Amino acid sequence: MTEWTAYISSGDKPLDGERLQALWSRLHKGDAEPWPTDPALQHAWLLFHNGAFERAAQEGLALGDAGLNVANKATAIHANYVERREATRQDLLLETAARAGKLQHHQPDNPGAWYWQAYALGRYSQGISVAKALTQGLGVRIKNALETTIARCPQHADAHLALATFHAEVIDKVGQLIGGMTYGANKATGLSLYETAMSLNPDSAVTLTEYANGLMMLEGEKRLAEATALLDRAAAMEPLDAMERLYVTSARAALEG
Repeated sequence: MTEWTAYISSGDKPLDGERLQALWSRLHKGDAEPWPTDPALQHAWLLFHNGAFERAAQEGLALGDAGLNVANKATAIHANYVERREATRQDLLLETAARAGKLQHHQPDNPGAWYWQAYALGRYSQGISVAKALTQGLGVRIKNALETTIARCPQHADAHLALATFHAEVIDKVGQLIGGMTYGANKATGLSLYETAMSLNPDSAVTLTEYANGLMMLEGEKRLAEATALLDRAAAMEPLDAMERLYVTSARAALEG
């Protein structure tokens, strides 16, 4: 198994099971993951929210299909925000995408099976360059997986956000004409998807930072003030768990940069 870089928390107060259940709907407003009834699965999620991403993945994998969403989320978030070795990062993302693909066959109606495949392939694409990923056919796979996620779960705010980012990145990298004709990317669709994500999950550092980035890709300098205001909101948030802290830290870094 690939060795992971350890995540060092910044003095976060660990959540316990009772606190996690109380915060669950707030923490999972983005991915619409239901509260698990299995205590072992609850524990795997508790590890995730406390930043023990590798252990969360291990415990999730030990539970079979029932634990794949937490295992995939832990692996993908670790790869994107913690892992600094590019080769390891890419390996972890591809492992996540492959597991999610298998889960689609076992549980085709599970939104997480489609979303975490798209998320992992999307972040992998950013690492190898979006333009290169498009030539490898990854763009079509990502778009299809995100559209399937939304069809399975219209309240999945993060899927709307990720699909909006797909449209934004394709247009940003290859232009609106080629992006539209070849990959179905559309500026108006991207902006509408961002607005839907904001309506579904407006008080999320994830939504705010991704929307800010998307506005700059789709609209540029004319929306700079709005994008900066979104990052300001994200940076001012008090994180409730390890993942939120990673996003808030990212927003603060973007403002300082």
